[in-house]
Amino acid sequence: MHRPIVIIRLDGNGRVYRPGEVLSGEFRLSALPERPPKALEVSVLWYTEGKGDPDIAVHEFWRYRLSDQQSIDLRRPQRFSTQLPNSPLSYEGQIVKVRWCVRVRVFLGDGKEVVGQKVFRLGVIPPAKCSANGLAASQRPALLGVADP
Repeated sequence: MHRPIVIIRLDGNGRVYRPGEVLSGEFRLSALPERPPKALEVSVLWYTEGKGDPDIAVHEFWRYRLSDQQSIDLRRPQRFSTQLPNSPLSYEGQIVKVRWCVRVRVFLGDGKEVVGQKVFRLGVIPPAKCSANGLAASQRPALLGVADP
């Protein structure tokens, strides 16, 4: 039997959200595992990538313990919703990136996990631009003590 895959869909096919906006969507499994899942977690979080130690912070978290008596068919869409915070905003820098995502983790009956993740953007900050020497043109004169002609 194939391992199930977590499928996450954001409402409105959203990829960019404003601070304070409601993020909602659904998740489901592509197939049921041989043994019923023990638990599942849904998180809305941000994390950093790039130089230095990675950071991660969870904005919203739900954990559900699943018993054999429960008849939740995880192949059917399960809903989630949260109001997004004002910060940190998504950022695509040269040294560090700040990314937001919805992450669903399913703890299978055989002790293994299946994880799915859907990245989205919070806010609109243009990506960082890098010049030939690593500084934006507007920064060079000030750093050299030279007036801009």
